[in-house]
Amino acid sequence: MPCSAAAAEIPLPGTATRVTGWLCVEHPGAWGRDVIGDAVLGPELTPELAARTAAAHVRPTLIRRPGRNEFTGTRTVLLASSRPEGSWCERLEITDLNQLLDLELDLLNGPPPGIGVPVHDPLVLVCAHGKRDQCCARLGRPIAAELATKYPGQVWECSHTGGHRFAPALVLLPSGLTYGRLDAATAEEMVEAARRDEVSLTGLRGRSCYPPLHQLAEVAVREQIPATTTDLTVTPDPSPPPDSAAADAPLPNPTAAGAALVTHRDGRRWRVTARTIAFPPRQASCGATPKPATALAVDTIEQLPTT
Repeated sequence: MPCSAAAAEIPLPGTATRVTGWLCVEHPGAWGRDVIGDAVLGPELTPELAARTAAAHVRPTLIRRPGRNEFTGTRTVLLASSRPEGSWCERLEITDLNQLLDLELDLLNGPPPGIGVPVHDPLVLVCAHGKRDQCCARLGRPIAAELATKYPGQVWECSHTGGHRFAPALVLLPSGLTYGRLDAATAEEMVEAARRDEVSLTGLRGRSCYPPLHQLAEVAVREQIPATTTDLTVTPDPSPPPDSAAADAPLPNPTAAGAALVTHRDGRRWRVTARTIAFPPRQASCGATPKPATALAVDTIEQLPTT
């Protein structure tokens, strides 16, 4: 059974891979299993770039244009910062992969650095990394091709984004909104919503800038109210935990996941509590050994007094 079919009952909210900085490098040829591999970027560049991206907490990603394209010698590089507020994307071109070492990747943690040309339209990354998982290639490539006909220059096939069991897996840049299980129609709805500074809820896994619990909380509130891409921010719940040392303190709940505070820019606030739910074992990727699976589920959504 394909991993995407085996995971069909697992909820999507709270499953986005946590990423705030993106380094997307065009590579139209074949990709290896690893995003940064010797066969792709060469044995000299690979370890240096891997160390630099890790130190800057930046996710390296290979991209290519949908369809068959001849390599012209010029590569597009996308730099993106996905943050709750102030996200941005810049585009530049290089003719030598070693030019990647000239980039100050720490700048992706701040405001737009002006390294490249600002990108204002939302960009779509569609995972098509067949060497990592066949579901991504089989389900992702047709959607990338369809979207590319409607949004030329805005759609890229990309390497592994995390969560191929939710294929087709898509990420919007620079917002970091992450989606799964879309078809061509719902993927187009996702793009159109982003162009209006809105958020499509169909297939929404979460925003990559947040940890899983915060992703779940934001999605839960969005399902309650209309909100633009940057209207909501999520923070840890400031309420103090119960005194576990008290004699009458309840035993810890093994299914408890915690709570998060979601704040609208107009001052409205919600406290979202969640729990962990378990599923029978299944494979996380095609051909893998089945393992126990878990997901987050909302317990309560409580609107708090406005500060």
